[in-house]
Amino acid sequence: MSITKLNPYLNFNGTADKAIQLYERALGARTEALQRYGEVPGMTVPEEHKRRVVHARLRIGEGGIVMISDTQPDNPAALEGNVHVCLDFDDVADATARFDALAQGGKITMPFQDTFWGAKFGMLTDAYGVRWMFNCNKGG
Repeated sequence: MSITKLNPYLNFNGTADKAIQLYERALGARTEALQRYGEVPGMTVPEEHKRRVVHARLRIGEGGIVMISDTQPDNPAALEGNVHVCLDFDDVADATARFDALAQGGKITMPFQDTFWGAKFGMLTDAYGVRWMFNCNKGG
């Protein structure tokens, strides 16, 4: 058996809907699937948590897939970690615009700038605690 895909799975503490809206707006993500806790057959969920996202699938770019869910309220997700989601671009203007859009409400940890390896590169943490890397090779 061989690995055919690697898809990051992002967990949120009740803010998955807002994060999805941000990724649609800032990154041009397309939501391909979305299910809520209140839609799961046989699952008893308090009324205030029925709209939480149990699973969502977003397409970012040509082949990128990010999956998203809210955690159960009694099992919150840690918002800090050692993982970044890295996006590779082939257009500097597009990468810059998307970097700036995703940074709104978040924190830039490395400005999107020229690097010694011939690319523009930057890092940020978005408004929902997800850490991102942006890379755009400038040469062919």
